[in-house]
Amino acid sequence: MATNTNDDTQAMTAARMIAGAMPWQYTDGGRSHYFSGRLDAGDCVTRAWAAATGRDYRDCYHDLADAAAELGLPRSARGGVLPKVYRPIFDQEFNWVPIMRIGSGCTMRLNRDEFPHCGTFIVRLSRHLTTVIDGVVFDNHDPSRHGTRCVYGYWEV
Repeated sequence: MATNTNDDTQAMTAARMIAGAMPWQYTDGGRSHYFSGRLDAGDCVTRAWAAATGRDYRDCYHDLADAAAELGLPRSARGGVLPKVYRPIFDQEFNWVPIMRIGSGCTMRLNRDEFPHCGTFIVRLSRHLTTVIDGVVFDNHDPSRHGTRCVYGYWEV
């Protein structure tokens, strides 16, 4: 795996900011402490929850896996976690702010001009959850699509 120098990272961040995209910071939410291997493990819900709250990745993973098992689903928080598993947990713990409604079209994008700048958020995108803290995206990749990706809603942490 190639590593970026500090100058490379600053140049990439500057290029994204010119286009209106939010700055992005790499995090795996703590997964590397417990698992190794591929980046696309389908664990964005676990990563987002751990990154936004500071909870241990393993604790988030087990809570989601237990919730899935209670619904008769495989006891796993990898390979994708269904909204019916994580929504009850997040809705109890955080404040949900819906952005898009059926037929509304895209009303907010994940960019610095449209998304809130202050606070900690778990953001729901199409087939993905990510974390935004004080205007910076924290994830294992930049999910913003250069600031054009629609936000379905977010939980205020």
